[in-house]
Amino acid sequence: MTGTDDPSNTAADSPAPTAPPVSDVENRAPAPGYGVPGILVRGRREDLLKRGSLALRGLGLLFSLLAFIIMASNKHGDGRNFDKYEEYRYVLAIAILSTLYTGVQVLRQVHELSTGKLLFSRRNLALVDFFGDQVVAYLLMSAASSAVPLTNRMREGGDNIFTDASASAISMEFLAFLTFAFSSLISGYKLSNQSYI
Repeated sequence: MTGTDDPSNTAADSPAPTAPPVSDVENRAPAPGYGVPGILVRGRREDLLKRGSLALRGLGLLFSLLAFIIMASNKHGDGRNFDKYEEYRYVLAIAILSTLYTGVQVLRQVHELSTGKLLFSRRNLALVDFFGDQVVAYLLMSAASSAVPLTNRMREGGDNIFTDASASAISMEFLAFLTFAFSSLISGYKLSNQSYI
């Protein structure tokens, strides 16, 4: 029997598998988004999204409330009352709806940030945020755009306090629309990532 036929010689001749050096394993960086650094980054991003969403809704509440107050007080007699015009009544109705929706959302978010407790499930909140922001943004743009032609026609005859107040209320609704448009982008991002912040 030759040395090549000996099974013990073949095992000795073949290289034995070796484990990677300990230093290589320790120096290997974790995959992005995993481990403690990934959790910290994700936590910071979620906190930033929560605060950004609250800030946008706070601005939306301010603009909606201003549109409501300006249009509701736009009564100057002699045919210069907002309630004589369907477009201005629509602006007022949407301003009220937007103020109520945003007020409830701001209170909910402040409660969540201060207590850390959710009033409803994350999935339901994410859906309400996304669809609510989009619907309110659409209604605000619809109301503002329906009142612009009427205001422009009235201003052709001359500017007065009534047309100025109407234009101010419309401007506030347009600014509220912008805040809801950005807020719906955040809501959509949270919904698409299934993070339900």
